[in-house]
Amino acid sequence: MTVKILSIGLRGLEGYRVQVEVQEVPGIAAMVIVGLPDASVKEAKERVLASLYAFGCDVFDKRLVVHLSPPERKKHSPMFDLAMAIGILKAMGKLTAPASSDAAFLGSLSLDGTIQPVDGMLPAILAAKKLGFQKIYLPYDPTLPLHHLKDLDCIFVQTLEETVQYLQGQRVLSLPPAFRSPEITNSPRKHHRDFQSIIGHHQAKRALEIAAAGGHNVLMVGPPGCGKSLLAETFPTILPGLSHDAQLEVISLYQLAGEKIESGYPPFRHPHHSASSVSLIGGGTHPKPGEVSLAHRGVLFLDEMAEFAKKTLDMLRQPLETGKVTISRISSTVTYPADFILLGAMNPCPCGYLGSRTRYCTCSPKQIQAYRNRVSGPIYDRMDVLLSLEVIDFTKETRVSESSETIRKRVEEARRKQYERYGKEITNGRVPFELLMEKSPLAKRQQLLLQQWASQHQWSNRVQTKIIRLARTISDLKGTEEIADESLWEAITLRWLKTYTKQQATAR
Repeated sequence: MTVKILSIGLRGLEGYRVQVEVQEVPGIAAMVIVGLPDASVKEAKERVLASLYAFGCDVFDKRLVVHLSPPERKKHSPMFDLAMAIGILKAMGKLTAPASSDAAFLGSLSLDGTIQPVDGMLPAILAAKKLGFQKIYLPYDPTLPLHHLKDLDCIFVQTLEETVQYLQGQRVLSLPPAFRSPEITNSPRKHHRDFQSIIGHHQAKRALEIAAAGGHNVLMVGPPGCGKSLLAETFPTILPGLSHDAQLEVISLYQLAGEKIESGYPPFRHPHHSASSVSLIGGGTHPKPGEVSLAHRGVLFLDEMAEFAKKTLDMLRQPLETGKVTISRISSTVTYPADFILLGAMNPCPCGYLGSRTRYCTCSPKQIQAYRNRVSGPIYDRMDVLLSLEVIDFTKETRVSESSETIRKRVEEARRKQYERYGKEITNGRVPFELLMEKSPLAKRQQLLLQQWASQHQWSNRVQTKIIRLARTISDLKGTEEIADESLWEAITLRWLKTYTKQQATAR
């Protein structure tokens, strides 16, 4: 008789139903696993047999075939251990309780029968909910935010013996209080920086507020020590907190990557410029999320952007345009979400002092042009805001800056208006352009003005689109229903980047 037990397989964040079939057949004693298992699944044979022996079920003299269906998909997680063990116990007659068609089993087994969590538990649980499972047997993990998965009965089990007892109805599990309500909690922000502590850069702060409100990308260009990194690292303090669905999505990505995250707040990723394309985009034999996916719903900060390999930077085109990244390998093709705000920072030239009032630039025109060309035109096109920064004279700066909390309240209000306008959680920087124009059409005179400037500055259609998106966000911050002329003018100024030739820098 063939026994069938259900589990969950993952391909990226996408989950699918896995049917674990177990049958005893005549032949040489062995346990054979088929269904495209990888090394971690093949090794389950020894783990499962040892845990069954510890439970009191000796099957070393039996020939067992374990089939993981669908057979055309590669299985690459020890998550199926528990389902295999339960299937073998039923096949051997040690477990007589009927297998429910709406229950899934997840977890890795230790040699003594203890059930342990593995990477990717949360996306597997979310997939089980989407696939219509009513019950799921799994080990307890305090990092799992399960309090709002009301349609799924999560039964936490610690050992194989405990699972069998529960299935046979011998006793009801009494879980400690910590087991009953694992929740996402928004702890107080632990940022040590505040915009109020940054002297000067009022135009840059205004631009970053617009970027936070509409989800726009920003490129900051300025000499060393002008405050580019400080502004970027303070930027997360004005971003709104994540919704519950967004938190689940972010935590799922971090679990797949085997990393930890402070729940409740947008992630901030800051890879070094020596990072490889695989670490930035994601990849591997079994593709894992890269920095662009770990920055999903948050910020990706590329300091010294021109020092990144040009090929690596050009790989950002797809995620910047679509909000997701597709990784193709021989074993599988997976798609991960990658909807982030890109903050780039770079010097105006290799030495960094082109256009400086206090230092002399030692770079030749050819070196300057080669340095700028490291960031390709398509990447420049995908940046919404271009900021030119200069070193602040602290003796002349007297204007008091607003706190991050004050700015964040305006950002939250602007985002609320966008969510109401579009009917879903999407910002002006990411909404389809057709929907943006349907909800906020430009007046005829505004279209003519934008076309005139685009012709004069040779702006692409993408740049014109980004100016309209910026203008819509600026109007949201001002509280106007239509895109105002002043908002369009301000959006146009955010696309001006000061560039100095060698002669102009020398004259300064």
